[in-house]
Amino acid sequence: MAVTDGESPLLGEITCGTLLQKLQEIWDEVGENDEERDKLLLQIEQECLNVYKKKVEQAAKSRAELLQTLSDANTELSSLTMSLGEKSSVGIPDKSSGTIKEQLAAIAPALEQLWQQKEERVREFSDVQSQIQKICGEIAGGLSNEVPIVDESDLSLKKLDDFQSQLQELQKEKSDRLHKVLEFVSTVHDLCAVLGLDFLSTVTKVHPSLDEETGVESKSISNETLSRLAKTVLTLKDDKKQRLQKLQELATQLIDLWNLMDTPDEERELFDHVTCNISASVDEVTLPGALTRDLIEQAEVEVDRLDQLKASRMKEIAFKKQSELEEIYARAHVEINPESARERIMSLIDSGNVEPTELLADMDSQIAKAKEEAFSRKDILDRVEKWMSACEEESWLEDYNRDQNRYSASRGAHLNLKRAEKARILVSKIPAMVDTLVAKTRAWEEEHSMSFAYDGVPLLAMLDEYGMLRQEREEEKRRLREQKKVQEQPHIEQDSALSTRPSPARPVSAKKPVGPRANNGGANGTPNRRLSLNPNQNGSRSIAKEVGRRETLNRPAAPTNYVAISKEEATSAPVSGVADHQVPASP
Repeated sequence: MAVTDGESPLLGEITCGTLLQKLQEIWDEVGENDEERDKLLLQIEQECLNVYKKKVEQAAKSRAELLQTLSDANTELSSLTMSLGEKSSVGIPDKSSGTIKEQLAAIAPALEQLWQQKEERVREFSDVQSQIQKICGEIAGGLSNEVPIVDESDLSLKKLDDFQSQLQELQKEKSDRLHKVLEFVSTVHDLCAVLGLDFLSTVTKVHPSLDEETGVESKSISNETLSRLAKTVLTLKDDKKQRLQKLQELATQLIDLWNLMDTPDEERELFDHVTCNISASVDEVTLPGALTRDLIEQAEVEVDRLDQLKASRMKEIAFKKQSELEEIYARAHVEINPESARERIMSLIDSGNVEPTELLADMDSQIAKAKEEAFSRKDILDRVEKWMSACEEESWLEDYNRDQNRYSASRGAHLNLKRAEKARILVSKIPAMVDTLVAKTRAWEEEHSMSFAYDGVPLLAMLDEYGMLRQEREEEKRRLREQKKVQEQPHIEQDSALSTRPSPARPVSAKKPVGPRANNGGANGTPNRRLSLNPNQNGSRSIAKEVGRRETLNRPAAPTNYVAISKEEATSAPVSGVADHQVPASP
């Protein structure tokens, strides 16, 4: 120890040679033999060899690791390039020479850049796939919180564009679905307003997200939601259609009952909100509350009330319709038995064997048939009126021609002269009128297979009678003219004396005034006048007058079915046979 410590400052730089020399010196001092020395030197050499060997192995291992790292870097570089599909976007070194570390140093920047691009591309893919997954979940009706798995083997822009195109299509589909959902919700809102239903309750039954508080983007757009919305809209539309039909039926009943009972306008105005949609289509009814259940129930209650009121006023209503029916037949000159009809109505109502609605419907049917019959008779009745008026003028003209003072300068003479001129023209048309009337009457009878009666008397019989009387009157005039000629030849003076005296068949006091007819119920009867051979009836015509003149001239009497009395006797007792069979007389 003393030697070692004493020589320590002399060591200086230590090398293998100095150490070996020192070792020799120590052995010399100690006196080690050569064998021990060789043995120790061999041991030292072996230990040095082991150290070198270990270092070489470590160096080789380090080199292998660097080569593996370089290989991995090249492989990763190739993989990233293939995955990203962008060989030209990053400057990849093409250096296969140089040391391993130099090659690694050359690859590292490109590899780092590719790693950054990959991380960015993965985020883009993850974002796009997340949106796609979310929209698909919204369409499918279920949301998933799972993070989408990105396939890192293909991160190319082409694949990313495909995902983005898919996302755009899904976004468009979502927009379309959202628009359709909002349309459905709006339709449901309008229908609920018209029907008086709770919109919020109705729409949230389909899906809770459809209420007004939920944002537009958060509303459900799934297939199930759309299907349920469509069913809800269809159900509400069917309900609206049924309610509108019901309300229109009630409105029709209300109007019929109002018209039937002459309900005042003030009472009708209370139900204007019911009757305003009587002819509206389903799409035209958009007013809120127009088809609520309360409104329909209110209309039903009113219809029931009016039905009960109608039942209590049934007789009054029925008699009103019977009066309408009688008036139609009276205007059409159709003879009916109103007393028996009214008795039948009374018995039906009192017996209770018929429903009021059925009775009124039957009477409405009778009124409709009566109107049809009156319409079919109108043309003939108009011609009968013209014929009667012409016959009245003919009768007046005959009276006018017998008036000896018709050319005097009395008051109104010029008016009677003008009327006479017109009357002659009209009388000349009577035969044509009769022929046309006969032809049309026969055509009507053939079409309807029944006789055309005028106030219960066959019109053809009236026309035939008028023709016979007209012919007899013409023959009578011809005989009178011949008789007058015979009498005038030997009795000229006597004729002049007779001309100043009244005719024995027509006293002066019974002479009719010329001009407007003075007889209230005579030939100038009312428009509803009826032809009759009975002079006691209002509306006796010129046929009765003609036959009366023949009686006053002591002509042979007419058959029993003709009236043959003078005008002076028109207010006296009727001729025999008239009460048994009345035939309408011509005007």
